[in-house]
Amino acid sequence: MSFGVGVIGCGLIGQKRAKALGAGGRLVACSDRDQARTQALSTMGKARAVPDWRELLALPDIDLVVIATLHDSLAEITLAAINAGKHVLVEKPAARTSDEVLPVIAAAKQRGVKVRVGFNHRYHRAFRKARELVDAGTLGPLMFIRARYGHGGRIGYDKEWRSDPKLSGGGELIDQGPHLIDLSRWFLGEFSEVQGFAHTYFWDMPVDDNGFMLLKTSTNQVAFLHASCTEWKNLFSMEIYGRNAKLEISGLGGSYGPERLTCYKMLPEMGPPETTSWEYPMADDSWSMEMAEFYDDIRLDRQPAAGLSDAYAALQIVEKIYKESGFDHCA
Repeated sequence: MSFGVGVIGCGLIGQKRAKALGAGGRLVACSDRDQARTQALSTMGKARAVPDWRELLALPDIDLVVIATLHDSLAEITLAAINAGKHVLVEKPAARTSDEVLPVIAAAKQRGVKVRVGFNHRYHRAFRKARELVDAGTLGPLMFIRARYGHGGRIGYDKEWRSDPKLSGGGELIDQGPHLIDLSRWFLGEFSEVQGFAHTYFWDMPVDDNGFMLLKTSTNQVAFLHASCTEWKNLFSMEIYGRNAKLEISGLGGSYGPERLTCYKMLPEMGPPETTSWEYPMADDSWSMEMAEFYDDIRLDRQPAAGLSDAYAALQIVEKIYKESGFDHCA
């Protein structure tokens, strides 16, 4: 079975999603506020260019909708797609606030459709291998995670849509922060205590350019996370510490550098650890792997591994830190 797919939002991420549909899906139609982008993607995918996303949702040959718009319309369009009986992959953070997610969760349950949130970092090769090692018990009981994720912006970055809280819901904390939160929850589980600080250090904009998080589970496992758009050399780094070993994941490919995973396994006599490394210089396949799993979710009638509840949990953490930091994006 090949699913008919519609893409709403034909920017960079929408284009990546369209290219990653694979054999399980075919691009039927696409829509964007910018008609030139709609036309470009439709031509590339040999699909229909639809001027209004509401018209796209009414097409009977679309089974699944990818929503890659600005944050201010993610929840609205997802809700409309669910009510139209479509399965949905919506990009993170899925909404500007956790309150915007609640009616979407209720509608998805009522309509019986599948909704996946685009946390594609789970599907990078290094993280797939890390998950395998953790599940195999290589690290022993997990203790804490330390992670950093950042980029340096570009000239005019503080004038783009991400700097407008009405469109974005916030700054760096709600942009790259949800990836760090989601990955940490994926390994450690739910966080019962949330501390953090968001601040604007460099960019002339009303939203944060740095977000710091200290998250703790009920068993005192900790995630110390930092998301930044004042990272002058693009950086991704996550370290997962267990009682028996540590995993270090660096790079995401492209400007973030080669994707690598290193396992440092403690020896009985301690001292220098046994070290094993994996490097993944090939093209990023996280987008296609995530989509292939979503096709299986629909076929097998199972709940997606990364769903609306994960987006809701991440947004709750973001909102608490914004409130404590004096930002009123969520008011």
